Amino acid sequence: MIRVLRSLVAIFCFTLFGAGAGVISFLIFPYISITKPKDKQKEAYSEVIRKSWSFFSWVMSVTGVLRIHVCDKEKFENLSGKIVVANHPTFIDVVILLSMIPKSTCLAKKETLLNPLFNNIVRSIFIINNIDLDTLKADTDKYLKEGFNIIIFPSGTRTKPGENFKIHKGPAAIALNSGAEILPVKIKTDYPFLQKGQLFCDLGERVINYTVETGEVINPADFNSLPEIKARNAISDLIKKKISD
Repeated sequence: MIRVLRSLVAIFCFTLFGAGAGVISFLIFPYISITKPKDKQKEAYSEVIRKSWSFFSWVMSVTGVLRIHVCDKEKFENLSGKIVVANHPTFIDVVILLSMIPKSTCLAKKETLLNPLFNNIVRSIFIINNIDLDTLKADTDKYLKEGFNIIIFPSGTRTKPGENFKIHKGPAAIALNSGAEILPVKIKTDYPFLQKGQLFCDLGERVINYTVETGEVINPADFNSLPEIKARNAISDLIKKKISD
């Protein structure tokens, strides 16, 4: 019975999330594009996402879906022009991270543009990663220089705890190109939740503890003595070490 009730709560939460995405895409973002100067629009889009997804995280908390624990929360509050790399155990990792980090964006797959609810959100504030490396470096460098934080899941897809996942070299290449520091983030849950292939309404029988831990920043300048390919590999290895279980 408890599982059934929790499944109904999950359906309610994600219906709310979808409805909110529709309001943002079709009403709020178009309003911002008309009323805000062009150089202020991206920051306004980011703030709308942060506040609305903070509300969604709060709803999941008060309805008993999960309890979010953030270690060193002040690191997120003062973050500016950083690359945030994290492991990716659940479908809503990007939602939770964007809700906590001010003036932030993320890398998104171009397939997300096919979703009518999220198309305008992705085009307005996210960075498409299915592009050539030089374009990606130029796009991310522009955001970082404007003080945006860029969230990246270097595994490229959701992974399970203990899985030996592959790290893509994108975050390292972006850091070496821009000089921006990398903040590693490790996400843990005490119950499998929104994993790849798992039903979104499978919440178990109790509140899920969702923990976010930050590590020490990685400074790409520390690898300047190495050739670029070796530096990229060394940074990628360090990222994997810091975000793995």
